Amino acid sequence: MERKRVIVTESIAEEGLNLLKSALDVDYRSGISREELLEIIDQYDALIVRSVTKVNEELIQRGTHLKVVGRAGNGVDNIDVDACTRYGIIVANTPDSNTISAAEQTISLLLSSIRNTAWANNVLKGGTWDRSPFRGTELYGKIVGIVGLGRIGSMVATRLKAFNMKVIAYDPYISDERFERFGAVKKETLEDLAREADVLTVHTPRNEETMHMINDQVLASAKDGVRVVNCARGGIIEEAALVKALESGKVASAGLDVYEKEPAYNNPLFDFTNTICTPHLGADTHEAQKRVGETIAEQVIKALEGGIVPNVINLPTVLNEELDYLRPYITLAEKMGNIYYQIYKAPVSRIEVTYSGPISINETEILTIGFLKGLLEPVMGEKVNYVNARLTAEDRGIKIFDMKEGVSPKRYKNLISVKIISAKNQLEIEGTLSRARNPLLVDINGYETETNLSGYVLVAENEDRPRVIGPFATALGDEGINISGMKVAPHASGEKAIMLLNVDNKVTAEALDRLGKMDGIIGRPILLHL
Repeated sequence: MERKRVIVTESIAEEGLNLLKSALDVDYRSGISREELLEIIDQYDALIVRSVTKVNEELIQRGTHLKVVGRAGNGVDNIDVDACTRYGIIVANTPDSNTISAAEQTISLLLSSIRNTAWANNVLKGGTWDRSPFRGTELYGKIVGIVGLGRIGSMVATRLKAFNMKVIAYDPYISDERFERFGAVKKETLEDLAREADVLTVHTPRNEETMHMINDQVLASAKDGVRVVNCARGGIIEEAALVKALESGKVASAGLDVYEKEPAYNNPLFDFTNTICTPHLGADTHEAQKRVGETIAEQVIKALEGGIVPNVINLPTVLNEELDYLRPYITLAEKMGNIYYQIYKAPVSRIEVTYSGPISINETEILTIGFLKGLLEPVMGEKVNYVNARLTAEDRGIKIFDMKEGVSPKRYKNLISVKIISAKNQLEIEGTLSRARNPLLVDINGYETETNLSGYVLVAENEDRPRVIGPFATALGDEGINISGMKVAPHASGEKAIMLLNVDNKVTAEALDRLGKMDGIIGRPILLHL
């Protein structure tokens, strides 16, 4: 039987190359030019890249035999995942191969910064023996505040408990059970965390919610002399705010591996003797690179053998003949999942999904997985995918129940109904497809509507009376926001209603504040991005 072929266009560990060679014909062409790659890509069944090679539609179209693209690393910014999906190409990455290295780099930066290690090293090697400027601080008995109790955050918690530190943590998307498992005391707000912490370390993805989440306000609420560490993503800690806090002494030291702009040159944070700065070394260990190489090799081999691939970014190609029928329902389920965490910041404890109508005779597990993927994406970003979505949800303490009904209870032929339950909130939503097979939200917490689930959707609760909807729409226009669609759904009591507006562009937080203060509007409107 002829062996399948893989081309590797960027460097991976020798162990990964050897594993590939055990099962495939390997063409290792690190540094290959774009032009040459386009010429020969149709000869290969698989492509392995890191962050330089651009896997766009032009390349994908030329790769007529491509079945899998492997990313030796975490992010997939250089891969057009949607185009790969359209062409039936699996995209896989290695999101967890560097977790140990990142956790250990966090500890390294913390210890180096509180003991002034690098500063003392430079002074001593410069010819001066003087201990007086370098008196440090012990970790023993101190309080560490961890922002983000995912895989890396929990590893840091475990390691710092060995220093006899008290661990507190803030993560609104993690169940109480996980806090208990890692011996972390849960804090409800970032400010509560900062007020108690002697050390503040961040371990979250970078997205709209987390960008600059450690800012002037949070640092102002922190203890005087707090220590700060960022080995996650640049921009989670606002650099301008950190500079001011270092200048004032509010922050006693900082350990930084990532920056708002990389590569980082002439960064003002480099000017402080009490900052330890490294050039994004979190994943740069021999062991991490070995794991990355071996993991992506295993992924590619499994994909080409038709096996289950643990870290698929897009929809697996090995489903069944029902895929064409189910595909728009998968999109619907994902978009329904996206809604919850954009409204509530409380961890989910239970999810009940009901499939009603003819759709129930199909294999609906992929729909549940799609919903869970959509649910967790606002929190985890690209770390969650179709393969790991259910396991990741269960890992976070979410109990999942699927049910089927042969007949839809409403006028829609097929209906997906979801109840999402937390300790504080409950969200009930229902969705179906339009005649054009586009996703529609048809019910939200008892308000019946037919709203397109695409782009930006503005949700506003209002008093059900005259002179509320018109002024609200006018105010949106005054903010420069165009309304492309609008549905108003009254409550059964007749006292209040809900507006769902499809808008063409993002509504700023300041505009939402102003809209929430209008006469007849109940609470601050919520902007969903779907």
